[in-house]
Amino acid sequence: MRVCGIVGYVGHRPALDVVLDGLRRLEYRGYDSAGVAVLVGDGLAVERKAGRLANLEARLDEVGREGFAGTAGMGHTRWATHGAPVDRNSHPHRDTTGRVAVVHNGIIENFAALRAELEAAGVELASDTDSETAAHLVARAYADGDTRGDLPASVRAVCRRLEGAFTLVVTHADEPDLIVAARRSSPLVLGIGAGETFVASDVAAFIEHTREAVELGQDQLVVITRGGYEVLDFHGEPAPAKPFTVDWDLSAAEKGGHEYFMLKEIDEQPTALADTLRGHFSDGRIVLDEQRLSDQDLRDVDKVFVVACGSAYHSGLVAKYAIEHWTRLPVEVELASEFRYRDPVLDRDTLVVAVSQSGETADTLEAVRHAREQKARVLAVCNTNGAQIPRESDAVLYTHAGPEIGVASTKAFLAQIAANYLVGLALAQARGTKYPDEVAREFHELAAMPEAVRQVLGTTEQVKALGRELSEAKAVLFLGRHVGYPVALEGALKLKELAYMHAEGFAAGELKHGPIALIEPGLPVVVVMPSPKGRAVLHSKLVSNISEIQARGARTIVIAEEGDETVRPFADELIEIPAVPTLLQPLVSTVPLQVLAAEIARSRGYDVDKPRNLAKSVTVE
Repeated sequence: MRVCGIVGYVGHRPALDVVLDGLRRLEYRGYDSAGVAVLVGDGLAVERKAGRLANLEARLDEVGREGFAGTAGMGHTRWATHGAPVDRNSHPHRDTTGRVAVVHNGIIENFAALRAELEAAGVELASDTDSETAAHLVARAYADGDTRGDLPASVRAVCRRLEGAFTLVVTHADEPDLIVAARRSSPLVLGIGAGETFVASDVAAFIEHTREAVELGQDQLVVITRGGYEVLDFHGEPAPAKPFTVDWDLSAAEKGGHEYFMLKEIDEQPTALADTLRGHFSDGRIVLDEQRLSDQDLRDVDKVFVVACGSAYHSGLVAKYAIEHWTRLPVEVELASEFRYRDPVLDRDTLVVAVSQSGETADTLEAVRHAREQKARVLAVCNTNGAQIPRESDAVLYTHAGPEIGVASTKAFLAQIAANYLVGLALAQARGTKYPDEVAREFHELAAMPEAVRQVLGTTEQVKALGRELSEAKAVLFLGRHVGYPVALEGALKLKELAYMHAEGFAAGELKHGPIALIEPGLPVVVVMPSPKGRAVLHSKLVSNISEIQARGARTIVIAEEGDETVRPFADELIEIPAVPTLLQPLVSTVPLQVLAAEIARSRGYDVDKPRNLAKSVTVE
């Protein structure tokens, strides 16, 4: 699902100014392109431009803003999914007459069938997007049948046909005093002012003008005018909506009401996971985003390398357990900065999975280039559409986590884990190491993880209180086994990045081979427990490890699944997480460690979003 920014306005102010101001505050949601549509006279003035919002503003200056002198309009800033980030794929999209304009956030999953239907009827589509189909469908509904001449009814009829998640905002030149918007599993909020009404992806878009807002529910449609709004369901029946008053300032609103971006991004992880998974299982098969590798290419793979840096590297360590288990292929996980310097053994049957949030990480990009020189196939896992690493790869799986502003990765990390699982299932599917029903079962278990993460997020007050207690600690150790080991490494990294504390992650079995010398009275030790059902032997061994460190006076902080009473006697602090399949546990066990690190850093007075000496995208080796 694309995470785009949408603004709509009907009122007494110049619509272009209101919309552009709103888009500036929503550009964090996507910056592949931007566009506006303003109702002027008996027509629509539309301009759109690939790239950042500044490109659009420069284009408006060039063509003359006086042509956009209306008081109703809408705008869009895009995070590209279907179609490259070029002008023709930018929003708003129009029908062939130019009378209807649509902006869209989300993915229309049945757009291929809808597009084929339109083309069969003689409609020539001008873009590669799924979004344009909605503009043509609304125009057809408005011109014919029971919904003729009724824009809200036309939009409702189209929404009932769409599959997937979407926010749609629609204007028609024949109805210049209203805008229609609809949502399904995608954000949409109203702003209510004096003689003006706003609709947007986030209250940040209109907080400068009003603090009175209305939250729309699932499968609802709203008609906005200068005088107010009407909310209906997709069948035209009146529907309830939730008014609320925004009680924070503009700066805070840009963080969604959170104290800092990282906390907002931690809270967004269920959505980020769902967006990463959405659209990747169709007709019983795992589907990648840009697939330039055939099933035969994947069947020929005899070895997998995962190359990445930082948190992305830890996501690769998790991937190793899943891919080897599902495919029986050997998997090596390499720090991208070391990969090409050790002369790895690569050939045409090697698959290199390059994981990078930005798609521009210099070490990872050079690893990709080295792999390509050795004739290996490369699959990129990336959060940035059209970035360099995806462009130089043979296949791509986009994480769709949305822009991540906090430097220490949170939602992008969980999305990378989910994407890596999809890569493993795609390999198992192509190689036949899992039957179709087994692939489907694994995917559906994965699809349940956003709700499991949401449950964890609902119980973080205990972890925050613990973080405040530990803010004076000099060091923290993290232990794990199996997939809990990479989680321990990630927990230690978060604490280093945010709180500037000495922190180390260990495979718990190595404790007696040296690290136990670090144990002293009062030392906090975080232990990530495996499920007693899935890995009973490892569970019992880790209980022994906890007993050993507790006997030496350490403060044990144990993350264990709900109902695991065997660890309670050994835990000074027990943090419970939902019981999930063993391989998927990192998606829930990582979350408390993110919250813990952020709260320790906040309690120590540090800037959680901008840790010292770090940058979001490392584009130098």
